Amino acid sequence: MKTYLDCYPCLLRQALSAARCSGASDNQQHSILLKTMKELSVFPTSSTPPQLAYRIHQCVQQLTSNLDPYRDDKDQATQQALALYPELKKKVSAASDPLEMAVRIAIAGNIIDLGVADSYDLDATLKRVLTEDFAINDLAALRSALAQNLSVLYIADNAGETVFDRVLIESIVGSVTYVVKSGPIINDATYEDAVAAGIDQVATIIDNGSNAPGTLFEQCSEAFRQRFAQADLIIAKGQANYESLSDSSAPIFFLLQAKCNVIARDLGIAQGGTVLKRQEIN
Repeated sequence: MKTYLDCYPCLLRQALSAARCSGASDNQQHSILLKTMKELSVFPTSSTPPQLAYRIHQCVQQLTSNLDPYRDDKDQATQQALALYPELKKKVSAASDPLEMAVRIAIAGNIIDLGVADSYDLDATLKRVLTEDFAINDLAALRSALAQNLSVLYIADNAGETVFDRVLIESIVGSVTYVVKSGPIINDATYEDAVAAGIDQVATIIDNGSNAPGTLFEQCSEAFRQRFAQADLIIAKGQANYESLSDSSAPIFFLLQAKCNVIARDLGIAQGGTVLKRQEIN
């Protein structure tokens, strides 16, 4: 997905939020904003939002020497989600369509995104996503694909959201490989975050060799790129993975909430919509 004009002020907001979360001084925050504006002015307009975000967060890390400014937020999100886990499992067990309920739960967890906003209401989001109509609903295609494939490559998004992913993984028959970041970026999930959520009990965890938002192949390891190219079924969580993979011809199912108007417009839906979208393969 290309970068839209509305992405620019959002990336500036994200830079300032990351700087403050890193404990940057006012002078450092000012420097970070100036560098961000310079990056935005010279980056090709054909770049994806995650490519720009990666450069911006690299700048924040370098100027503040804080490589994981969202560490406490990630831990708190995981603990909050784990407290909900038993009730989420009951919802799946009691559902007339357990797979649909598990998918909805996984998508609800996508609200845990500190790249989009500094706060979120997890309880309200769960109530909404578990009952509202999908804005894009390719559940039938996902159900069919899961029935035909014995293995799934599941590309994670954020810490805490990992617990919601676990609920869906536990509803999948077959093996799942769960892909995380190799290092911290915003509140994206790393190996440590996945293990804290109990993902190691239900899936094989690997990293993509990158600490960039989304899935930027130029930053990923050769081992991951090969794994991706050979995958028969891929589940990709969240906005950044949609932004970076929406032009791919891989067999992907995107699970996300359209939390910003740019993503919603690109998908052709209303902002806030619940999305289970099969990638169109040309």
